[in-house]
Amino acid sequence: MTSHDIAKALEVWSLQTTAGISVILGLLALGLALIRRYVQQTAQQLTLRVSVEIWDVVSVVLTDLMLSLAVLLGFIVLNPDIMADIKIAVPFLPLATVLLAAALVIRLFHGGHVPGTRASLAALWFMGGAALLNIVGYTLVMEAPSGEYLALHPSPFWSWIKTHLRSNASPHGLELAQVTFIVCFALLMLVLVWGFVVGMRHQREERP
Repeated sequence: MTSHDIAKALEVWSLQTTAGISVILGLLALGLALIRRYVQQTAQQLTLRVSVEIWDVVSVVLTDLMLSLAVLLGFIVLNPDIMADIKIAVPFLPLATVLLAAALVIRLFHGGHVPGTRASLAALWFMGGAALLNIVGYTLVMEAPSGEYLALHPSPFWSWIKTHLRSNASPHGLELAQVTFIVCFALLMLVLVWGFVVGMRHQREERP
């Protein structure tokens, strides 16, 4: 094995790990957002008022931080060259990144972090949809049975999944990956422009 092969293997491993971390962070953000009442009830056990306020702020900021990292890492692997190198479940993971980005904009700029509001419920629905896409894509597509297993236990279902819904599967996966990239990248850019425009409007409103 040459140094180029080793470097390429490390690159693929790093990018594949990045995609996996994005999935995990999205699930953690959804979980923390869903247990907001539990967090608040736990905070009530604290003795100092300042401790309660800090606990409440940290729980919100931590959710948004994990959500932001999930979107950022999902954006990193939403790239034609990278998707051709590693196994990304298409269209599952790219669509999940778009939904997480929409949830982040709602939470940051439309009051989606306030429990019980329509914006909060909308953000949760987007995060829940993203979680479902990530779970299905990661479990059934990216981590489908290996080639060695299928050689001993042939399965038309799993063979079709691996040859059609993985971004690096040739030729079917590559074709779907290109379509997925075009659609999801455009949607992600629209969401980011939406967030930028709303953020700039808030900046203008705060000027003295």
